[in-house]
Amino acid sequence: MNIKQEIEKTMEADDQIRLNDITIDPLSVKAIMINEVVPAYPENDFYGSEDAAYLETTIPLFQKAGIKVSNIQEILDHGIYITNAIKTPKTETTIDNAAIERSLPYLEQELALFPNVKVIMLMGDVAKKCFNRITKKATKKNAVPAISTYKLRHSELFYQTIRIMPSYIMTGKNILIEKSKVQMAAEDLAIMFEIISD
Repeated sequence: MNIKQEIEKTMEADDQIRLNDITIDPLSVKAIMINEVVPAYPENDFYGSEDAAYLETTIPLFQKAGIKVSNIQEILDHGIYITNAIKTPKTETTIDNAAIERSLPYLEQELALFPNVKVIMLMGDVAKKCFNRITKKATKKNAVPAISTYKLRHSELFYQTIRIMPSYIMTGKNILIEKSKVQMAAEDLAIMFEIISD
């Protein structure tokens, strides 16, 4: 199934919205990692090119978690799908509400494509906020409490039967500076991998 084509079957076309134009078996996906926002240039996205900027921090994070991967295909082969919460590039340092509102229906459709997901990792506060908006629509409450990520990391949170794991941002230059967050994200990733490997 091509993710982009599948979403566009039910969604109105929007030239600004950037979707993952990749073909995968949706039944093989056991974990979804939701990153913050698409990069300014499509080739820097997870599936954009072999030397995509987003993979420069993502692949070492997997390796730090003890998961042997060297490219995005190997991540997919483990049943892990990575996407972005915000489907339009950032124009300012913060992400405004309009960008969230515009992207949410696409993210919601995208998540619904994968029936066998055991874990959703929310990589950063924007992913957490977007996921809460989606789940709140269905259940009238947030799936993730409004508490700092470091306090939530060891809580077992679930939405329906899916384990929800709030973690830290996995892309961008800041990740190289914040070593403790990288360490925690790698630990979270290792837990997620253990869950889907059972």
